[in-house]
Amino acid sequence: MKAYTASNIRNIALVGHGGRGKTTLTEAMLFLAKATDRLGRVGDGNTVTDYDAEEKKRVASVSMALASLEWGGSKINLLDCPGLFDFAGEMSEGIRAAETALIVLGSGHKYDVGAEKAYKAAAARGCSVAFAITRSDSENADFAKTFADIRAVHENKACPAVVPIVQGESVLGYADFVSGKAFRYDNGKAIEIPFPQDEQTAELLNIFKESVASADDELMEKFFEGEDFTPEELERGLVEGVADGSIYPVYACSGYTTDGVDLLLKGLASAAPSAAQKAGGDGITCDANEPLAAICFKTIADPFVGKMSFFKVIAGKITSDAPAYNARTGESERMGKIIFLRGSKQEDASEIPAGDIGVVTKLNAFHTGDTLCNPKKVVTLKGIAFPAPCLSMAVVVRKKGEEEKVTAALARLSEEDPTISFLLNTETHEQVLSGLGEQHLDVIVSKLRAKFGVEVDLQTPRVAYRETIRKTYEAQGKHKKQSGGHGQYGDVHIRFEPTEGDDLIFAEEVVGGVVPRQYFPAVEKGLRESVARGFLAGYPMVGVKATLFFGSYHPVDSSEMAFKTAAQICFKNAMANTQPTILEPIGTLVVFLPDEKLGDIMGDITKRRGHVLGMGASDEVNMQKLEAEVPMAEMGNFATVLRSVTAGRGSFSIAFARYADAPSPVAAKVIEDAAKRVKDAEEEK
Repeated sequence: MKAYTASNIRNIALVGHGGRGKTTLTEAMLFLAKATDRLGRVGDGNTVTDYDAEEKKRVASVSMALASLEWGGSKINLLDCPGLFDFAGEMSEGIRAAETALIVLGSGHKYDVGAEKAYKAAAARGCSVAFAITRSDSENADFAKTFADIRAVHENKACPAVVPIVQGESVLGYADFVSGKAFRYDNGKAIEIPFPQDEQTAELLNIFKESVASADDELMEKFFEGEDFTPEELERGLVEGVADGSIYPVYACSGYTTDGVDLLLKGLASAAPSAAQKAGGDGITCDANEPLAAICFKTIADPFVGKMSFFKVIAGKITSDAPAYNARTGESERMGKIIFLRGSKQEDASEIPAGDIGVVTKLNAFHTGDTLCNPKKVVTLKGIAFPAPCLSMAVVVRKKGEEEKVTAALARLSEEDPTISFLLNTETHEQVLSGLGEQHLDVIVSKLRAKFGVEVDLQTPRVAYRETIRKTYEAQGKHKKQSGGHGQYGDVHIRFEPTEGDDLIFAEEVVGGVVPRQYFPAVEKGLRESVARGFLAGYPMVGVKATLFFGSYHPVDSSEMAFKTAAQICFKNAMANTQPTILEPIGTLVVFLPDEKLGDIMGDITKRRGHVLGMGASDEVNMQKLEAEVPMAEMGNFATVLRSVTAGRGSFSIAFARYADAPSPVAAKVIEDAAKRVKDAEEEK
């Protein structure tokens, strides 16, 4: 591939709902541009961008893939992004590297949730927007219906650029409004036909002309005067409108047959803003002669090549002899091998110029979101806003002793996927993995097996309960043991009472030295160890005050260990009489959801023993913000339910708020489960 300047490079992210044909459309574009020599099929597992084993197995994209082609004197970098919501982080990466978001919808489908989310992400980045309505020749296709849905959302910005020529239930070809020409296709070959004169095409053509005219005052004047536009004027207005965001061109095509895809490519090559025009929205001049500034927008831990860092170069150029200076760490490392990618196929390169996208291998200190820049002119480019993990599961290794191996493997995978969270819960002694949904976690488990040879299972994580007391009680604890020579003797009387706070409060009211002061720390230590283990179910106790008020000692047999043991005996003697109880963690839940689904989610929260605190309109149109307090133990599958009820439109966050008394049935179940764990552990021994 020849070298291109930023003014001739287009970076296009294909985004939208899952199953709408993004990968098939990518495959068609690559094939027509002769970037590949055969037309792959998703179902056959041989497409360029769905090359990962997981994608072939699931027949769906799970990671963003890069592939480039040449068309109309431009280099077009296609960033094929998954549409499944569990892999939304991949779309965030693709949008960060693009100047244009091509939102793909299926003909006859509504403006679906995936399109909404893709548009929102593109708008937040300041990307230009275009739509591809693919499968225009399939059964039940209805371009007019889908276009009307786009127009209902985006009004006059939606601009039909290529439309299907429909006769009855068949698509005869495609009309290109910019050139004023129409084409039918014979085995992928375009054959010009007379431009259609039907009423529907005429109506769409008028919408197109009005949209294009709105981007240019001179054209608008001609439009109102009823004058015809030249193809050059139409193209100029379209280019200006797409660049300034006043026009969202809509292209009909069929990715599976490749019909009309050449017209889409022509439109993208001419109307999509170049890298030089938008500079990725970073406010830096996109010029190869400027100091280097590049964003690492994706990372892959390849088992053969090593770490692969994907860079979008905003200014300057990445070369093998340039220092790899990391703006985040303030350190440089040696530049690795430079390559261009077409799916999994690698092509060695001498440089990645301004505006282009490429990969540098073995940059171990670089993370996704880091800026690679000139050490003499340090800049920090805006990173990537990733969705927060919302589903957590405990990781259980199938083979004992592989816990550390799992930790190391997940650390590697979290470099690839920043939407993964992994931690060791020191309280429950569980390794907890968090992600964006069930499919996401399932893919992670598969990768652990395939890439790192570790077999794990996922189970519902234990909840970090607490225990406390509700009643004051005084008890004695005496430890007396004689076994030849010095014995052991410690005797304490302690008052246990409820109090505020998470930490044990230890006090003493000893009079007359019945317990020497030197043993006070040992008594406190014994109590702290007991409180940490709890009484009912082994959970830490909070809200306890323990006052040492009486006791006795032996001048020879007493020791710190004896008084520590006596304190622990006293704790056990007292707890059953202090009205001990289980406390469960309560979280503050904030949910954003469509207006019409408010009642459904409120009902679900109530079933989870939650209490609604308030609700009101959110900043987003037709969306509500709901706040509630919900027991954390009840939130396990809330992410799945919310996604199902709201068709993926809903989102939520939850943060720990406080502890509260668990209802009797809940407390009984917690105690029962704790006893079972103890029994199972003893049997394993």
